Amino acid sequence: MTVVDRFLKYVKFDTESNGETGVTPSTPQQMVFARELEKELREMGLVDITLDEKAYLMATLPANTDKPVPTIGFISHLDTSPDMTGKNVNPRIVQNYDGKDIPLNDEFTLSTKMFPEMKDYKGQDLIVTDGNTLLGADDKAGIAEIITAIKYLQDHPEIKHGKIRIAFNPDEEIGLGAHHFDVEKFGCEWAYTMDGGPIGELEYENFNAAGVKINIQGTNVHPGYAKDKMVNALLVANKLISMLPANERPEHTTGYEGFFHLTNLSGTVDAATLGLIIRDHDRARFEARKKMMQEMVDYINKLYPGTTTLEMKDQYYNMREKVEPVKHIVDVAFEAMEAVGVTPIVKPIRGGTDGAQLSFKGLPCPNIFAGGHNFHGRFEFVPVQSMEKAVEVIVKIAELVASK
Repeated sequence: MTVVDRFLKYVKFDTESNGETGVTPSTPQQMVFARELEKELREMGLVDITLDEKAYLMATLPANTDKPVPTIGFISHLDTSPDMTGKNVNPRIVQNYDGKDIPLNDEFTLSTKMFPEMKDYKGQDLIVTDGNTLLGADDKAGIAEIITAIKYLQDHPEIKHGKIRIAFNPDEEIGLGAHHFDVEKFGCEWAYTMDGGPIGELEYENFNAAGVKINIQGTNVHPGYAKDKMVNALLVANKLISMLPANERPEHTTGYEGFFHLTNLSGTVDAATLGLIIRDHDRARFEARKKMMQEMVDYINKLYPGTTTLEMKDQYYNMREKVEPVKHIVDVAFEAMEAVGVTPIVKPIRGGTDGAQLSFKGLPCPNIFAGGHNFHGRFEFVPVQSMEKAVEVIVKIAELVASK
């Protein structure tokens, strides 16, 4: 079975996560998919296969050399983003892509004007959606790549490697993928998440992240008699939003630039709720942003005493401080990419991965490309050749670690 065969099979599983359920896995479909993968791994003859009640699936490819070699791991996540439905995914392969727009259906087109990077893949084969769902390359491409690479190593015993552990976990898309990940049980010196974007991406820096919830309690009085009495919670919310730096939003930032992002707003005159996220690669600037948020809420409470409460919680931190002391694990991935003809693109993640939290749990875990573009929506696509190269990178990493 090729990496494409596996990917097309896996995307048929609806594994959308849900941040509101309060259980792990957050949706039962993720366990259905995990059981199917468990069955496949057993049929392959892997060992030490475990699937716990929270849908964390782990397995081992034993070493085929007597030489002492570090145990390494490869990790991907089971869930797809709740931003768009992953039910009834109907992928299509555009073979020998001609570099032009790709109609997805009567309403939506994958446009080279909107996504000029499409032209980089002229002559390759692109897997696209039918315009009604996301594709699921994030991260079923990663799962397909890992399993395909492990099967290749099984079929080519002349490639010497140490013990390799693989893991597939739930709920990465809602920031909970590493929460119940048993690092000690996984038993690796280091690992790689196959959860990056376009071919060549190699990442060991990510945002520091915090989530914010602000509740505003207004005073609703009949508008005809409201003078000096009414406090309109919606207008208080608007006042607070207007205090956020206008040029420090996601749509105005790139590279190492952080941001404040308003994710949701709901309410009435009587009460309103805002949701925001805070992101910055630099830890000091991250803390300064959190302080600024607290100061804004304090100021609002001076204008409208007792109206506004702030809940702010750190979500994850920049893995760089944990990976840099063992930078050789990045160097191995860099060398592997070059060895198989992929140009490494080392850059900071403008987001987070399970690898960030795992790095702080004692498992240094850089992130490697899975090959996809435009994750979390109908315009998602993945080049077949990028997935094939990701398989080669995994195999080469295993070989290099053993040879060194």
